[in-house]
Order: sequence, then structure tokens, then C-alpha cells
Amino acid sequence: MNTPVFPLVFSVLLAAASSQAAPVDFIKDVRPIFEEHCYSCHGAEKQKGGLRLDVKSAALKGGDEHAPNILPGKAATSPLIIFIKGEDEDMLMPPKGKRLSAAQVETLSRWIQEGALWPDGVDSVSLRDPKAHWSFQPVSDPKVPEPGNQAWPGSPLDRFILGRLEKEGLSPNPEASRAEWLRRVSFDLTGLPPSPKQRQAFEADPRPDAYERVVDELLGSPRYGEQWAQHWLDLVRYADTHGFEVNTERPNAWPYRDYVIRAFNADTPYDQFIREQIAGDTTGKDAATGFLVTASVLLPGQIGADDASKRLARQDSIDEIVVNTSQTFLGLSVGCARCHNHKFDPITARDYYAMQAFFSGVHYSDRPFHSPEGVAAKAKAAEAQKEIAALIIKRRNTQPIAQSGEARPPITAKINIDRFAPVRAKQLRFTVEETGNLEPCIDELEVFNSAGVNVALATAGAQPSASGQTIVADRHDLRFLNDGKYGNSRSWLGNEKGRGWVAVEFPEEQSIETVVWSRDRNGKAADRLTTRYFVEVADASGQWRRVADSSDRAPTDTAKTAQKTAPTAAQEEFDRISGMIRNTEAYIQALAAAQRVFAGSFGAPEVIRVLSRGNPEQPKEEVGPAVPAVFGGPQLGGELNEQERRVALANWIADPKNPMTARVMVNRIWQWHFGTGIVDTPSDFGLMGTKPSHPELLDWLAGEFVRGGWSMKKLHKLIVLSSTYRQSSRHNAAGAAKDAEARLLWRFPPRRIEAENLRDTLLAVNGQLNLEMFGSGFDLFDRRGGLSGFKPVEVFNPKGLKRMIYAHKVRREPDAVFGAFDCPDAGLSTSRRRESTTPIQALNLLNSRFALDMAAALAARLKKDVGDEPTRQVSQAYELALGRPALPAEMADAVSVVEKHGAAAFCRALLNSNEFLFLP
Repeated sequence: MNTPVFPLVFSVLLAAASSQAAPVDFIKDVRPIFEEHCYSCHGAEKQKGGLRLDVKSAALKGGDEHAPNILPGKAATSPLIIFIKGEDEDMLMPPKGKRLSAAQVETLSRWIQEGALWPDGVDSVSLRDPKAHWSFQPVSDPKVPEPGNQAWPGSPLDRFILGRLEKEGLSPNPEASRAEWLRRVSFDLTGLPPSPKQRQAFEADPRPDAYERVVDELLGSPRYGEQWAQHWLDLVRYADTHGFEVNTERPNAWPYRDYVIRAFNADTPYDQFIREQIAGDTTGKDAATGFLVTASVLLPGQIGADDASKRLARQDSIDEIVVNTSQTFLGLSVGCARCHNHKFDPITARDYYAMQAFFSGVHYSDRPFHSPEGVAAKAKAAEAQKEIAALIIKRRNTQPIAQSGEARPPITAKINIDRFAPVRAKQLRFTVEETGNLEPCIDELEVFNSAGVNVALATAGAQPSASGQTIVADRHDLRFLNDGKYGNSRSWLGNEKGRGWVAVEFPEEQSIETVVWSRDRNGKAADRLTTRYFVEVADASGQWRRVADSSDRAPTDTAKTAQKTAPTAAQEEFDRISGMIRNTEAYIQALAAAQRVFAGSFGAPEVIRVLSRGNPEQPKEEVGPAVPAVFGGPQLGGELNEQERRVALANWIADPKNPMTARVMVNRIWQWHFGTGIVDTPSDFGLMGTKPSHPELLDWLAGEFVRGGWSMKKLHKLIVLSSTYRQSSRHNAAGAAKDAEARLLWRFPPRRIEAENLRDTLLAVNGQLNLEMFGSGFDLFDRRGGLSGFKPVEVFNPKGLKRMIYAHKVRREPDAVFGAFDCPDAGLSTSRRRESTTPIQALNLLNSRFALDMAAALAARLKKDVGDEPTRQVSQAYELALGRPALPAEMADAVSVVEKHGAAAFCRALLNSNEFLFLP
């Protein structure tokens, strides 16, 4: 290999010049050049390209690209000199108009050639070692403080709190009343208020363990899992749509939501909870791996057809998994290193792509749900399918043979049947001759043999084809023609107005005699309806012949006339059997949902390379799976298969020695009880996160968490039984003056109940809350996905009165009423809900149809419970809504309102009170 001439000549000339001149002085000669020309882009405030020139260690390390930028003794090949000389026009530094003079370029060149001497201790700032950050250090075993007030602390937890309060000259608030604590802990652990009966029993309970008994009962309630699952789903961005602009429905996401509820109720140890969500397919917890794919994703058909678009979309989908895993379990923003080394935390781009390698075989899709429920559902579906086959044969016999000369029922959008003499066929073609001035649309083409089996299903191996099609992502596609699912959103749409054809080819010849087709079996769409058609079959020789057509169909307007007259017995029998088939089909579709789950699906690991600036079109060196180097974790290489990679990562995260995992989860639980965490940036424990308010307490709790078998319920119990948690929330001027936000916990910080709790409580106090658990979500809107234009549901059936966690969550579309109460839209991870106060909140809770209905329902309950007497109604309302008796002054005012305006008006006001909305 030839050595370039210019660098040699340049080096010789520099060496000669250096021998005749005094050495370049960094402080006098170099630093002023950096200050004038470089610090604005590569100093303390900004580091373009990751390069920083105001600190020796950072400057000699170099930036994200071309590092190191300074090569001592090699000025001619140092990227810094190449850039300032303008040899690479695209990398010119500084930009045009701010060029260094020839003398300045020579000074920097000589300095580097002479060895880039940079004295220690002359930097304007010193950079601390990011690896020394507190959260990267092992969890300590701190000594429990011994505060001066020995009477107050009820546990070691309290001693840490009191020790800090005393250091700041503060003291804790008095204890809350039993009624206040009960309401607080009931909402915290279950998301619902206590009943009047529960309050009265607790206040009268003289036993020393009365508080503990309440906590045990709440933790044992199925409502606990529903409440705490909601916190987790906020964090991992769970929704029932795919997101992005198209935002199509994700109909089988809900098994993951149900898994989380069950895991919390079962007190699944947190280390096991981690392993199940990353690698649950190894332990029979398929639904748990829904965690891997909770984020938004573009599906096939929503991505550009070119390979570059597909590579970018794939990168985006893996990135979401890495980000979800790192911020959820580790409290780190690893995703920042996708394009360059992390600006603040010791996470390199190589670390990021090594994390990607753990998930390079994970894909987003529906897949079979291997669970006891799924197996049972599959068996039930098979039995139901046999019932449908028998019903189809029975119904077919009510229809005349095609071309027999008898008029058959008119064509409808829902279902049409063509019956003919049995014929051997390898293919069947349905040709549309007329649909008006629109492209034809068919949601399902079914072909039955004499045994009533649909041989046209894709699952039976039948292949569809068509004269052409118009693809609309996840709505219209040829593959939906024979997928066994009905409705306009699963249909074939032609590309010629008024005509077109579709066909199915069977794996082998079949004896067939019935064709069933529909425009929209669900009956919601009637446009694009085929009004003239013919059906052909071809045997193995490929010869086509017609077996049915529309010539013997009664005209559509004849059907309208026929409605005015009594239907024939045959028609009544046909309709009755059709209804039975539709009901059975709906039952099978419901069972099918229990057999599939939107969760991680797994294939062979893809090759992962570091990408220059995150660009898939600029791949660099290949990397294998490895945890970030700052943790000194295993560098696993590429020899592990896909499943082994995820298991290895899960085991590392769940290892008690991992300094992040227990701290992060303990902090989240603390925050979900007190409103703010010990670290108030719960998903950022890195250098840009805040310092812990009580670092020793955080480590003590993390240790207790692990020593307690990673039990979340034990940790809840420790917190809610503490003197710290049992404090009154009342204002204290001295405490507020020093600690307005009560971060030091001189009182229990009051906060508003969350949006879901608010809706659930409105239903609970009027006796309408449906406590049925699990299953696909109820609708909040008239559509379950799509671009925009969602119309809110205002009146709900019994399923819509379930707890709000069971609602079908449309990503980026907040609930019409309760979205105003800071309910996340699943677009981003919500580790901590903000608490805003806006006029729309009051307007929604006063004037929305739902709120008015809730007030009327509460008034009806009062009348049912205690009769028409206003005093009794007011007393009962206060007990139900606020968990306490009404005060005398309140009683007088409220009775007056009931007498003048009715109980519903009073209930409307009560349900809008601050006391109803806020924890005591």
C-alpha cells in the first residue's frame, strides 16, 4: 500500500518549522483560538457531533464520528486539522464566514505535531466520571437513623423521614383520622372508595391490628390488580390501536392488559414479572410478552414498498422495544444513543445497538395464544363450527337450485347464497358485472361442499386471486377475501368501477354445491353492492363453466314490496336459520379472540450493526447482544439463539445485584403512593435525572424489596402502615414555608384522584359499576381505530359500565369526558401523570351527558335506599360520595337544594366538590 505523499511532506515541513520556533503554548496560543472559534459549537453549552474542546479529557477522546479528532504527533491526518483546512468541504469547521486564519491553522497544526501538549488543571471546568454517578453504584445497606423524637416513628422507614425533617427543623403532621386514612388507602390500593359499611366497621374496630386488617383486605381484593395495572400500562404505553397516522385497531392486545392485572393480584414477584414480560414464551406466559410490543408500530401495507423504507420501519420497531425495556426496568434513556453516544450518560452507540441485538428476532404481530383459556376456546370453536356446518346444510335446502326458473331472494348487502348441483372444481371464479358507478367490494367469499365445510378458507389452503384490487391498509386487501372474518374492514375492493372478478383455487379438486358471498356481513355498509354477477368453476383441466348467476334473483325493489306482505314459511325458516348461523359465527369470532394475542412473535435473530447517525443506509461494524459496558455485564456475542438472548437479558435485569432495577421499581411504587418519587424523574436515573430526596431511604427500601422476595404487596403494606403515610394532609405554615411541595413529607401530599378512578367512582357510588373482569375492551367511541373523527359514546350498555381499565383504548384519542383529567393517550410513556386544573374539567363534570346520567342515577339510588325524605337522602349521599357524615351546616344547605331543585341537582353539585375529587 502506497503512503500518501502530502502527509509526509507536511510532517517534514512542520518538523523543520518546529525545530526553529519555540514550542506552541496551549494556554497562550491554542486555547484563545478554541475560545474564539470553537466553544460556541463544541463547548459547555453545545457539543455538535459529540465533540467538546473546552475540557482536555473530552477533547482528546473526540466526538461521535472520526474519533479521536486530535492525533498527537500526526497533524496532517488529524481530523481536526483536515476539517479546519477545508480539505473535506462537507465537514468544514468552523462554517464559512468564520474561517481560521492561515496563522491560526499553522499554530494548531504545530501544537498537534509537537504532541498536543495540554497541561493538567487548566480546563475551565472539570468533567466528572459519569460512571461514578450514584445510580450506577451498588445498592448500599444504610444504617437506620436514630432521630430525636422516638415516639413518632412506626418503622425504620419513618426514621429515615423523621431524621431528614429534624435536620431541616421540621416536624411531621398529626395523624389523619381513621375515615381519612381509610378513604386514602382504599383509593391508593383499589382505585375505589370504601363503602359506608366499611368505614363504620373500621372506626368501631378496637383491635390493635385494625389498620393491618384493612390493608390485607384491600391487597386481597381483585380491585387491587385493576388499580395497579393501570399505573403499569401508563408506563409501557399500552393501547388497543397501532398508532401513527393510520392508527388501526389492535384487536388482540387486551390479553396483555389482563395478564398485568392477574400478575399484580397474584403478587407475582417483581423479578419474575420482569422475566415473564421479556421471555414469557419460555414459561407459558405468552400474553406477558405483549410488553415487548405495546408501543406504536407501522404494519405491512403501511410502510413504503422500497427496501429503504422497510429497513427504517424495522429499525423504528426494534428501537421501541429497547426504549421500553430500558426506561421501564432500568430508568435509563438508552434510546438517545441511537444516533450518537449519549450526551450525558455513559451509554455509547455501540451499547445501544448491542441492546438491539437482544431483540433482533422480535416482531410485532398477532399469534396463537398458548394458554388454558385459548385451548378451551379452540375446542369450543370447533364444536360451534360443526353446528354451523349442519345449519348451512339445513338452510341450503330452503333455497332453490340456481337456474331452476324459480325466483330467489333479492340480493342483499348482508348475505347471498347460490346453490347448484354438486360439481367437481379446482377453482371458482365470481365475476361482477354491475355495482353502479363504484368499485365492487366483497367481504367474504365462501364455498361449501356437501358436508357443509367451507373449502375456500385461506386456513384450508385456498389461494385467492383477482382482476385487480385497491389496497387500503388493514381494511381492504385481497387476503381478506377468504380469511373467515366478516365486515367492511376485512374485505376485497376492486379497482374498476362497476366490474371485476375474484377467484379461489383449492389445494385439490373439491365437490362443491354452494357459494355464499356478502358485501358486508355485519350490515354496516351497503354501497358498492354487486347487483349483477355470474359464478364459474374450473376443474383440474382448467376449463371454465358457469354454474350460477343473478338472473333468477328477485329485483331489489320487489323485496321492498314483499316486506309489506307476510313472508312465506320457507323465507321465515331461511331467516331463522340465518340468524342462528350469525349468532354462532359471532360466538366463534369471540372465541377466536381468546386464541390469539398481539404479543412478541419470534424468529431468527437479524444481524445488527452500529448505524452511522442511526441511518439504516449507513451500517458499520456488526455487534452482538451485550448490556451497556458501564454495568460491566456479560458480552454475550452472537452464539445464543433468539430466545436465549432474551432470557439472558431478563436474568441480568432481574439480578438482585443490578443497581438499577430494585431502586427504579421501589421509587415508582413510592411515587404512586405519595404523588412524587424519592427520585422525581422516575424513568431517568441518569445524570440528567434529579438526585434522590432521601438516598439512604431509597437504598434501604430497595434492599427490603429484594429481601422480601420482590413482593410488591409487602412493600405496599410497609408504606401504607407507616406513620409517614398515616399523617394528616392538613396545611402547616412552617412546613409550607420551607418545603411547599412536601417533598420531605412533613404531611401527606394531597392530590386529585386519577381520571379512571373518577369514572369508576361515579359508577360505584350510584351502584351501577359492573365489576366483571377481563376480556376485550368496551367502546368509548363509535370507531375502534382509524385516522380521526371519533364520535364519543355517551350512553353505555352494561359492558360499558365496567372499570375504565377495560375500555378499548384508542391511541392519541383521549376520552371525551375524562381525558381532560390528564388521562394519558398512550402516545408516550407516562411514568408520572401531570395534574392540571382547567375549566374544561369542571364543564365536563357538570354538563356532559355521562355526568348528568351519573347524578340522576345517584338520586335514584338514594330514593331506593332511604326513600323520599330529603334529610335521609342528603345523609346517605355524603356517606356514599365523601365517606363521612354531613356536617350540620352542610345538611341544612343541602336539604334546601333538594327541596327546591330535586335530589339530582344536589347530587350533581356533590359529585363536583373538591372533596369528592381529592384524596384526604
